[in-house]
Amino acid sequence: MRARPGRLRSLLVGLCAGATALALTIGPAQAAPAGAPVTAGPAARAAATYAISTPTNVSASCSGQSAEAIQAVDPVVNAVYDIWMGCKGIGFAGSRDGGSSFGPPLTLPGSTGQNGSRSWDPAITVAPDGAVYVAFMVARSGLTYPVVDVSTDHGASFKTVGQILPPDANNWGDRDFITAGPDGTLYLTWDYGPSAAAVTFLCPASGSCSFATGDVNAVLQKSTDGGRTWSPMSHISPGYPNSGADSAPVTVEPDGSIDVLYQGYVVTDVPTDNLTVAYTYATRSTDGGATWSPPVRVGGGAGSMNNSEWWIDGSEALGPDGTLYATWDTQGPDSDTGWLSYSRDHGATWSAPVQVPSDALNVPHVMQVVAGPPGIAYVGWLSSSDPRGYAQYLRTFSTTRGWLSAPVQVSKDFGTGSVWPGDTFGFSASAPDRLVLAWGSAVAPSASNDSIWTATVGVALS
Repeated sequence: MRARPGRLRSLLVGLCAGATALALTIGPAQAAPAGAPVTAGPAARAAATYAISTPTNVSASCSGQSAEAIQAVDPVVNAVYDIWMGCKGIGFAGSRDGGSSFGPPLTLPGSTGQNGSRSWDPAITVAPDGAVYVAFMVARSGLTYPVVDVSTDHGASFKTVGQILPPDANNWGDRDFITAGPDGTLYLTWDYGPSAAAVTFLCPASGSCSFATGDVNAVLQKSTDGGRTWSPMSHISPGYPNSGADSAPVTVEPDGSIDVLYQGYVVTDVPTDNLTVAYTYATRSTDGGATWSPPVRVGGGAGSMNNSEWWIDGSEALGPDGTLYATWDTQGPDSDTGWLSYSRDHGATWSAPVQVPSDALNVPHVMQVVAGPPGIAYVGWLSSSDPRGYAQYLRTFSTTRGWLSAPVQVSKDFGTGSVWPGDTFGFSASAPDRLVLAWGSAVAPSASNDSIWTATVGVALS
């Protein structure tokens, strides 16, 4: 999201040995008035244990920076697929043993630089027939748009199947998400603006860029022919143009209904489009994206997102019982933390937000959520809250009992705090009791570049 590969630095990494089993403690089920945030709380009794594998460097053979990992799994063939910004474009590595080992990385077609072009913001999904679809953003010939690659041999090879060309010349585009519905229809959301000149940025020395002003909107397009052709844009965020929305992960329910979570800014001074604070919103379409329900603010009591942040990618997951889970990050004047909320009525109403990390330090908390068994959510985050640097964390939540563990560190080493690991990380459940994670980290002794690390986590609930 808003990534500038030239600003990201990189590293080759070392491994810690051994798998670790961790018995963790939980706090009592937490209750709060509707809409009021719930803090992380102390731990009290054991309810979740984790068996964490030794992290593996899957990008070691790619020179330069590798960051911003995303992941998908195919439990039918015990496959795990990781993609990231790296390998001179968008890198890919696949596993056919549930994430225990990975094949050598390859560079996805259509992602390598051409006459100064670049690629960023990879996204990945597995269709019901096992086809692996990868989308990523490119900037070429004055246009910014998503490219879609496909693999029909479980990640052994890819070909470019489609390009989603924008309707406006010299447009602006950013963060894409892709998913496949139960009938194989592909749904892709991305951030769109009719004019790149209307978008201005705030760019820190270490990290991606964030927005200062701009006509930014969340849009959806779909394909019913395997990504070769795509429908016109459906405007997710109301008020297009100037709707002030971005970063819109998409989920499809078994009946084909589409759930989207997006970040909505407060827009002032149109057409200058100053962007002030933002909040997380949920919306739903029951007609294939033709129309959208009025957006519902998620976790309003938890605070807002500053327009100067750059690490926000909201996350949404659908449980086997139909529960929707959402995670996001907020910033105060001197604080930052991540949140979890859930909905049992298809996003019409949401629970009080629950603080996920134990800390609220003024550092990034990159949040993701994955659904487990009914009523269970696994929440991960990547943060530099420890003074030693960036690390990958995990904990488990029950909608009836609250937190089932204190935070546990999945990464064994810390990544250098001055080297941005990317706006995302990979997080999937290959089975209800087995998780796979992938993250960027610039680990000592050489801390100039990030590498992509993966680990599996076995979860036992009591």
